[in-house]
Amino acid sequence: MKQHSSSFASSSASPFNSRGLIWILSLLFLAIWFYMLGSRTLVPTDEGRYAEMAREMLVTGDWVTPRLDGIKYFEKPPLQAWMNVITFELFGVGEWQARLWTGLCGLLGVALVAHTGRKVFNSRVGINAALVLGSSVLWAASAHYNSLDMAVAGMMTITLCGVLLGQRADASDAEQRNGMLLCWAGMALAVLTKGLIGVVLPGAVLVIYTFVSRDWAIWKRLHMGKGLLLFFAIATPWFVLVALKNPEHPHFFFIHEHLDRFTSNVHKRNQPAYFFIGILAIGIVPWLGLLLQGMWAGVKRENRGFQPRQMLLVWTIFIFVFFSASHSKLTGYILPIFPSLALLIACQLEAGSSKSLRFAAGLFTLTGLGTLAFALMAPAKFASSKLPPLELALNQAAMPWVIAVSLVIIAGGLLAFVIAKDKRDWAVISLAAAGFLASQLLLLGYEPWGYYRAGLLQLKPIQAELKPDTPLYGVGLYEQCLPFYLGRTMIPVEFPDELAFGLEQEPHLWIPERKDFMEKWRAYNASGKLAIAIVRVDVYEDMLKQGLPMRIVGQDPRRVVVASTAKAAAN
Repeated sequence: MKQHSSSFASSSASPFNSRGLIWILSLLFLAIWFYMLGSRTLVPTDEGRYAEMAREMLVTGDWVTPRLDGIKYFEKPPLQAWMNVITFELFGVGEWQARLWTGLCGLLGVALVAHTGRKVFNSRVGINAALVLGSSVLWAASAHYNSLDMAVAGMMTITLCGVLLGQRADASDAEQRNGMLLCWAGMALAVLTKGLIGVVLPGAVLVIYTFVSRDWAIWKRLHMGKGLLLFFAIATPWFVLVALKNPEHPHFFFIHEHLDRFTSNVHKRNQPAYFFIGILAIGIVPWLGLLLQGMWAGVKRENRGFQPRQMLLVWTIFIFVFFSASHSKLTGYILPIFPSLALLIACQLEAGSSKSLRFAAGLFTLTGLGTLAFALMAPAKFASSKLPPLELALNQAAMPWVIAVSLVIIAGGLLAFVIAKDKRDWAVISLAAAGFLASQLLLLGYEPWGYYRAGLLQLKPIQAELKPDTPLYGVGLYEQCLPFYLGRTMIPVEFPDELAFGLEQEPHLWIPERKDFMEKWRAYNASGKLAIAIVRVDVYEDMLKQGLPMRIVGQDPRRVVVASTAKAAAN
């Protein structure tokens, strides 16, 4: 049932009542959001991988069989690559273009929780939900990182908001049908983004919600016939086409990438069961102080019928527990719970006391003080470390950014704490603004590190040597970003990494043994042909001991770039 009043009903002085102010804040938010998409280098691993997959799809025109470094890559479905190809076609190949789909998915989540909060609860809940989600550190940062985690979170937000809109008490028959069709479409798009979790997780949530809420009648309101037709119409065609073209795909994708990934440490991403507790605590900043209270709001029942808060709570808890139980854990896996948490926290902001908001503001301020203390003490610890000089310099260069982040957090937290009692909505805006700006400053501060990790210190030296017919090797390592920036695929040597399954299908696309590579390299030198290799440091030292003729093109603590002697001899 929609709420029409609360203990903190809006006053005429509330900024939420000023449409002009809302527009100004929204435009500032969007300006920063879109600017940040192109403000930084693409960094390993995900950003380079998915940008390069889309670039290769653009070049080859093959939208059925995804490839990475020219090798079949079946770990994930292709929706993200398709969207990136479209942005490359429209706007050219580049960094912000590679992040555009991810950024739009993050924005979609913010817009959907705003609309859903307004329709299911009231307009203040909608505004607060958008502020909470858009400023949560993990959501705001992940939306500016080209990965599948934000994309699938965006599609699952469509699923969640579709069922909330369709099942709400005052929905008309047409609204119920359209909401549920939106839900079914969201599940299909989530499957096309990251696989079966797009339908398994919402399905499990529905079953658990039914038992928790005793809302058995919801099964009659799912529009299952139309929904299944829509789901299969969206999700099925690519899986059929890719299986027909690549018979090895179904077993690898459905068994290895789902069952094996969940039940074993096949991808070496094992973390303790409590891993996501810390991720959630950091990621929900600046709203950590309202997290438990917001979840408690989900326990409350409406008088009868659909229970939106309980649906949100079940969605949050089940998905969190599901990924905590998995043997494969990465930070972004729990992003789909952030929209549900945003709505729950927004409900708590609507009904809670000013003390709870002040507590959140105080905790946020303490977070800033702790971050500031770390930034001030870190240089001394860096100086006594055994880091390579370059990495030491990068760490030290990041500290002014960390200090800036700390000051933004402290200022926003203190302001919110002071005004929370008399200017509650302004306090919420203060926390949201500080949280959002802090997340973006952190991203900017990481740029020198990202540039280094991506290998771009070696980009110009490689480009100066590389010709269209020059073979390019990766020896003992796998460069995730350089192929995208070079516009060239690399030939793996000795180290298949995540390309192992594709290389089993097309073994001619790599060199499994280092000795075979060295033999081929000697042949390049003997024939006067130029070749370039990016080599892991210890591998380079071993090949040097074996007398392999190499000319250093560039190097840093993570890699050595070498060329055959052909060019030196010619000069």
